[in-house]
Amino acid sequence: MPLPSLTHKPLYTAHGVVATSQPLATSAGLAVLRRGGNAVDAAIATAITLTVVQPASNDIGGDLFAIVWDGSALHGLNASGRSPAALTLDLVRSVATPPSADLGGTQAVASTTMPAHGWLPVTVPGAPAGWRDLHERFGRLPFAELFADAIGYASAGYPVSPSVARHWEQAGRQVHAGLRGAEFAEWERVFTVDGGRAPAAGEWWRNPDAARTLRLIAESGAEEFYRGRIAAAIAAHASATGGLLTLEDLAQHTSTWVEPIGVNYRGYDVWELPPNGQGVAALLALGILDGLDLATADPQQRLHWQIEAMKLGFADAHAYVADPEMSALPAGLLDPAYAATRRALIGESAGDPPPGDPARGGTVYLCTADADGMMVSLIQSNYMAFGSHVVIPGYGFGLQNRGAGFSLDPAHPNVAAGGKRPYHTIIPGFLTRDGQAVGPFGVMGGHMQPQGHLQLVMSTVDEGLDPQAALNQPRWYWHTARDVRVEPGIDPEPLRRRGHQVTVEESDVYGSGQAIWRQPSGGYVAGSEPRADGYAAGY
Repeated sequence: MPLPSLTHKPLYTAHGVVATSQPLATSAGLAVLRRGGNAVDAAIATAITLTVVQPASNDIGGDLFAIVWDGSALHGLNASGRSPAALTLDLVRSVATPPSADLGGTQAVASTTMPAHGWLPVTVPGAPAGWRDLHERFGRLPFAELFADAIGYASAGYPVSPSVARHWEQAGRQVHAGLRGAEFAEWERVFTVDGGRAPAAGEWWRNPDAARTLRLIAESGAEEFYRGRIAAAIAAHASATGGLLTLEDLAQHTSTWVEPIGVNYRGYDVWELPPNGQGVAALLALGILDGLDLATADPQQRLHWQIEAMKLGFADAHAYVADPEMSALPAGLLDPAYAATRRALIGESAGDPPPGDPARGGTVYLCTADADGMMVSLIQSNYMAFGSHVVIPGYGFGLQNRGAGFSLDPAHPNVAAGGKRPYHTIIPGFLTRDGQAVGPFGVMGGHMQPQGHLQLVMSTVDEGLDPQAALNQPRWYWHTARDVRVEPGIDPEPLRRRGHQVTVEESDVYGSGQAIWRQPSGGYVAGSEPRADGYAAGY
């Protein structure tokens, strides 16, 4: 049963719909649809607006991944950036820190020994190029028009929404607790008010420097960001404060169009993007669960199986996911035969599985759909809250800290190196059946994302829930080893009897999601996250 506080109702709409974690961003996307833009235009406008109205979770200096259904086929865009050419493993090791248990399951990728803040984990931001590349291939309205609401909110301001205010305040405490140095000074000027605090819920906040940056990106098709004035400002700040990022690193950035990868789960095809994202973890877990008799098992047995399958999925993802241009996934990783070997490892008690040996060969999520059947699943992030906390003077945006996803194990395919994409947590999802679109979905939240995908898909396929009912269900979160967190509404005792170390708590670890399903009779039904400021709107 859903938690009493999770009472969002599903949205049924006839023509088009936008679902995000922030109402002002949803309204920006819906306005684009109503002016004749398509689902891609709406997704871009929504994503750009989210950088302004939800800055702790994403920013102009972040990355982006997207899946587009064009009406007959899926297309994937990897708009993540690469590390500076000057980054080396020896350099990282000279300043590396011990692993932190606070980062949960990400420690399995050996990424927690990378510094989380400052210049060292900064990679080239891919989001501005991602907006441009999506628009060049699929957009309908002029590119610059898609920036209107974001520029307006940055310039004139807006009242901060409650969940955004809470995350903002948490990030502010972190900064004031010890991030000192010239590279961090601009963060406090841009992202705090009244001498150092975060804006409160309902308080008006504006960022005129970000408005300037967005105008430059809009007018130049993102060229100013990678080869113009913004690029020069990024490189100059790096040079002055100890960063590695250069004009050449920025100028060489490219997005990559990719083929989504998928598995069949009980007659539905579940799609994710290939590495360097961690979507394969969800696919591996669903492939394992597809061979279990869930229909006759009791709810607690099913929950135990889900957690154990997710552990197996993460074990392989953490072992094999890396920049695909430098290290491809093992060819047999998603084969049903390999899933069967991993399934055999699931017992009646909680386990702590190693990776297998297959045959060789902080974040915002949004989704949109239009009257012509085009749909978009898009996720955008600067990683941990406010990313690196490095903000470019005079331009009002922060840089991501995605390099914190690198491993420091020289034998690992995800080892830190120059010109390389790190392991990414952000993943957009998509569901089809018999070659036809069901719709886009996603659950943001770092290590929670594949776990949220699995739970949302199973609620949809196995329980027949609409998107909002599926998002309203209480969630579980596997942290690391046998440490499991569950929301109130999930009985912990049966799991504890199986050896899981279960904590019942309400917190932000359970992620935040959106989903849109196409209705067989026409139109759409959408859901948006009740744990955040989620809002779905259509017409």
